[in-house]
Amino acid sequence: MISDGSIGRKHRSEAILQKEGVPFISHLPVIKDEATTRIFSLESIAWRAMALCVVAVKAEGLEQERILEIIEQYELADTFTPKERVFIFDEVPSQHDCVQFVWRYESYWVLLWALSYVDELSRPDNICDVPRAVSLMVDRNPEEFIRDAQLRSKSEILDAADLIYRYDWACVDARVNGRVIPEWLDCSVVLERHHALNWLIGYAGEDEWDNVPTDT
Repeated sequence: MISDGSIGRKHRSEAILQKEGVPFISHLPVIKDEATTRIFSLESIAWRAMALCVVAVKAEGLEQERILEIIEQYELADTFTPKERVFIFDEVPSQHDCVQFVWRYESYWVLLWALSYVDELSRPDNICDVPRAVSLMVDRNPEEFIRDAQLRSKSEILDAADLIYRYDWACVDARVNGRVIPEWLDCSVVLERHHALNWLIGYAGEDEWDNVPTDT
């Protein structure tokens, strides 16, 4: 049974899209409601965020010796996913892999928002503030990074997940069917946010980062 909360969340998202001129379809389903959603613990999200930050800075070109120092300093060796582990310990990763993994800054930004380090997730029209994102981690040790975080409510996270789901539908529809979307909409940012938010809410019952789907 679809809850009133899920329906209301869908309608609020559609109102935002309509105001911004982003296409949507009214029959796109609702997402999970609060009663059936389990959000990861603050600690789990924080460790995932730190791992993503290191993956992204490596992809951006930080030298391997420094990457290994950070992994040891923050005790992150066991936090990487299988795909991340291959990349992170590859001394000479391909340019293709670097391009793919540098986008993890956007996923990291979503988790920073979920941990209340970032005040809001603005509309997906630009890449995140990378220097600020990195500083939020490097200015703290792991214990401080966890201590200073505050997990947002399940309702806030679901609101963001519902909206990005509908942004991503517009991006996929434009790509597949040649439809027009606003020029400001950055579909790469949308996809990374969609992945991170789906992980946070355990979309499709999947809690392994590498396997999280971004269906539209």
